[in-house]
Amino acid sequence: MRERLALEPRLCLAANRWGAHRAIGAFFAFISKLGDGGFWYGLAAILALVGGPRGVHAALQMLATGLVAWLLYRTLKRWTRRPRPFRRCDGVIAHVPPLDEFSFPSGHTLHAVSFSIVAIAWFPVLVLPLCLFTALVAASRVVLGLHYPSDVLAAALLGGGLGGGSLWLYSALFPQAF
Repeated sequence: MRERLALEPRLCLAANRWGAHRAIGAFFAFISKLGDGGFWYGLAAILALVGGPRGVHAALQMLATGLVAWLLYRTLKRWTRRPRPFRRCDGVIAHVPPLDEFSFPSGHTLHAVSFSIVAIAWFPVLVLPLCLFTALVAASRVVLGLHYPSDVLAAALLGGGLGGGSLWLYSALFPQAF
């Protein structure tokens, strides 16, 4: 049992060591910075501007989903209060400053997954770039020493549920939009 419990800190340390390489650390820091919100709000704006009525619907749904994701993320962080790996795991360092104090769940991953699900539902052509970007955002959080793999996995599951629930609700409220 003790070995199994030690697995996650070992995974954190192994991933975090990649971030110590200058080019890799800089790449994941850049990805993480984009995942702070700029990429997603930029995408929503572009969809609204060039996507016609579907783009406007997609952007509005992304913004509404983002608000719910933010509320969920803030609530869970305050409730769980899990320390970040760089504070608890020997050898893990934060390659960038965290946006807040606690680790669970990864807000970047939660938002990336939920935004991607919504955007891809409206514009399936975006599946490949958004899935790749979302995976990189999730990986960046562990590589940078800010999250445990379980923070990222839980956030991906929550984001998947939130994105799927958002699509269901939106289609029920606005069936003519789809």
